[in-house]
Order: sequence, then C-alpha cells, then structure tokens
Amino acid sequence: MNDEHLREQLVNALAKRQAHQRFDQVVADFPEERFNTRPANLPYSFWHLLEHMRICQRDILDYIVNPDYQYPSFPEDYWPPADAEADTAAWNTTIASFRADLQSLIDIVNDPTRDPCAQIPHGQPGHTILREILVVAAHNSYHIGEFGILRGTLNLF
Repeated sequence: MNDEHLREQLVNALAKRQAHQRFDQVVADFPEERFNTRPANLPYSFWHLLEHMRICQRDILDYIVNPDYQYPSFPEDYWPPADAEADTAAWNTTIASFRADLQSLIDIVNDPTRDPCAQIPHGQPGHTILREILVVAAHNSYHIGEFGILRGTLNLF
C-alpha cells in the first residue's frame, strides 16, 4: 500500500460516508427544543453525546500535536457535567468545534511531512498518527451511529 492511498483511506474513515452515517447528516436540522432531551434509560442528552465526541476528538488531536500533553481524568473529563445544558449557542459551538478539530486531523493526515506510521515523539510506545486516527474514526463512527439511532427512535428526523 502506498502512502497516498493510506492517507486517502484515513481521511475517508474520518469524513466520508462509507459503512456509517456522517456527522453532518445526523446533526442536520436537529430540533432546538430537543438539545437537552435524555433518551430513555440514558444518563446523557443529545448535546452531552455531541460534546463527548468533541472532547474526545479534541483530546486525541492535542495528544498528537502537543509535546506537553496531559492526560485528562477518565471518565469525568470526557463528558460535560451531568447537569449541563446547551442553548443554541452552545450547540452550535460544539458542532463548529467538532468540525474544526476534524479538519485539523485531516490536515495532519494529508501533511506529507508527517509519517503516519512513526512513533509520536511524546506519546506512549506504539502510538502513531495512524493509530490515533483509527481511534478517532472508530469512536466517532460509533457515537454518530448512536446519535442517529437515538434520533430516529424519537422521530426527530
């Protein structure tokens, strides 16, 4: 497999519709009055789920680029406070930040000066850009699917 093909497949895993829904598809025209709805038997709202995705994606971006990276506490630092709610501004900020960080990850993947298979200098042994992008892609696709299913079960499309 050549370098260009690998990079293309990583970008596809992050941003293209393949075997999963796309982020923009599941958040499109989401009803404002339901941002803070907690689907039955779940401890989090739709906004909590989006904010969790944003926080996790941002964490991995920071891990890749920041030599002074500090590990957040798990799980509390990966979710907004349980009682936090979003208004339209917070919802839009979460979405815009998620998209911006996703684009930053895509830019890293497409940067020919970065070897996707090289050890991240300040990272754990075996942690490469390739590994981190695959973690983000898997995490995002899991929760995007979850968001879409929850939205569908509540007839919010």
